[in-house]
Amino acid sequence: MSSALACPSHHPADERLLDYASGALPEPTALLVATHLALCPRCRRETAELGALAGALLETMPPEPVAADSLERVLTRIERPAPAEPEPARPAGDPTLPRPLRDYVGGQLEALPWRRLGPVAEVQLLHGFPGFTTRLLRIRAGIGVPAHTHRGHELTLVLSGAFSDEGGHYLRGDVEEADSEVTHRPVADAGEDCLCLAVTDAPLKLTSRFGRLLNPFVRI
Repeated sequence: MSSALACPSHHPADERLLDYASGALPEPTALLVATHLALCPRCRRETAELGALAGALLETMPPEPVAADSLERVLTRIERPAPAEPEPARPAGDPTLPRPLRDYVGGQLEALPWRRLGPVAEVQLLHGFPGFTTRLLRIRAGIGVPAHTHRGHELTLVLSGAFSDEGGHYLRGDVEEADSEVTHRPVADAGEDCLCLAVTDAPLKLTSRFGRLLNPFVRI
């Protein structure tokens, strides 16, 4: 079975799915999880069950007092007239990208402002979330990125192609979670570039002899 059709075998942690179902994830991480869900029937079912459980728990909690003008503000929103002009249609986007990510990116992948960093090209997304870096990464076929560990957390979702590292083999839809306990060197499979969505909450820490000299300057 091709990687495009296979069900993912590497998933976000259960606690991350619970945070997604309850709306507790920051937007960069929520975008990655939502994109994985578009490719993973198992996690969609699990997240729906977690959402239903969270809803049932809310029903058992005592009601919170609301502001005196809450009803008036809701009615004002309902009665607000529709825009005079319809919103322009969004671009169809690249079919390689699942719908949640496609809605953020828009347009075609090749039209994005890619920046080349050695064997990797990147496009940064979701600016304006302090502490988070959200990127599309394209790793050349058969090439590895520098060995590194993490000052925080890194989530990587494969969108096309595949890569391998010390943690396993990751195909379309798979998610790798890494932290300061993980040192790895992802290598793209031969024959096809590997396109990923990566979210980090702190800069990476290079671990090779030469990389350690560059760490004071690394902001990725």
